[in-house]
Amino acid sequence: MRYEEAPDLKERMNEIVKTLEMDHINLDRVECLRGKGSSSRRTIARCHALGKLLQKAMKTEAFYAIEFLERFEKMSREDQDKVIIHELMHIPKTFGGGFRQHDFVCEKNVEILYRRYFKLKTGEVHAVPETPIEEERIVAAIPERPNLFYFWR
Repeated sequence: MRYEEAPDLKERMNEIVKTLEMDHINLDRVECLRGKGSSSRRTIARCHALGKLLQKAMKTEAFYAIEFLERFEKMSREDQDKVIIHELMHIPKTFGGGFRQHDFVCEKNVEILYRRYFKLKTGEVHAVPETPIEEERIVAAIPERPNLFYFWR
């Protein structure tokens, strides 16, 4: 594997974090990198963290790195934004070196946040879902989460 800095992706990540008000994310302690040469066939991106043990040993704070693999570059801009949102959702409110798991970081929640991002960025409503009833059904499908955005507010 080879890695290179991805300042363009960091800029897009910063825009998403600011637009969605993900205030728990310390942008100075998250980096974006392009990974080349991975043998992974299904993975598009990965979020890595400096865990508690290493933080303690190195006498430093939490740090996250988001790695974007070659498949990411072939995706549409919309799908790329969804991948960035997905990886950011793995970073917990505590910003302590841990991860939110896929029970929360799932396609439905990513879609909800993407639609919110799209609306805030453009002022337009994303095409799916078209009715408030569909939106309510998606929200209701997320167990015990009366406020979807609680994890960063």
